[in-house]
Amino acid sequence: MATRQSVGRWAAVLAAALFLGAPGCSSEPGAPAPVKKAEVPAAKELDLGGGVTMKLALIPSGKFMMGEEKNQHEVTISKPFYMGVTEVTQAQYEAVMGTNPSHFKGATNPVDQVSWNDAAQFCKKLSEETRRAVCLPTEAEWEYACRAGTKTAFSFGDADTGLGDYAWYDGNSSSMTHPVGQKRPNAWGLFDMHGNVWEWCADWYGDYPKGSATDPQGPASAPDRVLRGGGWGDGPQGCRSADRCRIGPGYRVSSIGFRVAVDLKRLTK
Repeated sequence: MATRQSVGRWAAVLAAALFLGAPGCSSEPGAPAPVKKAEVPAAKELDLGGGVTMKLALIPSGKFMMGEEKNQHEVTISKPFYMGVTEVTQAQYEAVMGTNPSHFKGATNPVDQVSWNDAAQFCKKLSEETRRAVCLPTEAEWEYACRAGTKTAFSFGDADTGLGDYAWYDGNSSSMTHPVGQKRPNAWGLFDMHGNVWEWCADWYGDYPKGSATDPQGPASAPDRVLRGGGWGDGPQGCRSADRCRIGPGYRVSSIGFRVAVDLKRLTK
């Protein structure tokens, strides 16, 4: 049965059914200039076929304080990665999977009514088609990307009075999803990290580690998977950067979708 630690809004959910260092100088006349490693593009686009693409933003490596209050702990994200600029849209999902399970139809709306298993299958198939390591972000990667360097309740500050500029939530959604990318992005260029649909993360749901962690993956197993970000039926409390939700990996409801994370390196096999 789905539960949520911090907000009693789960009923609403179910109701919806490098740059690298400068090269050194050589003192030898005529010595070849050191080879400068290629910079990682700050943005990337995946071709999903049929004229459908997916935009990605580069998320840098770094450290941040994950969670809030007594659960807050330092997390290191050791490697940069790409993340979907938006939630996966219905057009993108259909281009890869050949079907659109969404309750709220719209090519540029986020795909909804997808289980964790569905999302993982999408990532697997897209990895095979693009030769990129596409996956769901870990819970730590998701919160790190959502915060985009901030330490506040939301990626834009502590006050929820500005939430409508960044999110579709119960105060402005009319109880439905909306096309992605219509609200303001966070500082790293990611849209709809607050609201619209809950987003599946790779992790099983469990207690946070005691103390600092590097690239945490969550527990080895548990009954539920992690959801982040809040959805169209949630209030400001559920849309906070640190808010957590959990539900079984087989559940499909109209307030749940996902976005992808992509490794910088291409697959070799």
